[in-house]
Amino acid sequence: MAIIINIDVMLAKRKMSVTELSERVGITMANLSILKNGKAKAIRLSTLEAICKALDCQPGDVLEYRSDDDIQE
Repeated sequence: MAIIINIDVMLAKRKMSVTELSERVGITMANLSILKNGKAKAIRLSTLEAICKALDCQPGDVLEYRSDDDIQE
């Protein structure tokens, strides 16, 4: 089971930089990078809410579920 975080896709759609998102959400570039690269083990709902507000999107636009069968290592 894997939850994929599509922040990079939403950033491209909104033509927003990682730096700008970091400033709007109020999290460090390092923590945003961890989320963006799929290394995070958890995300606070308040952080997800802030990301969705900054990117004007829904949580489902940022988070995606893929089963182990769908993931090619």
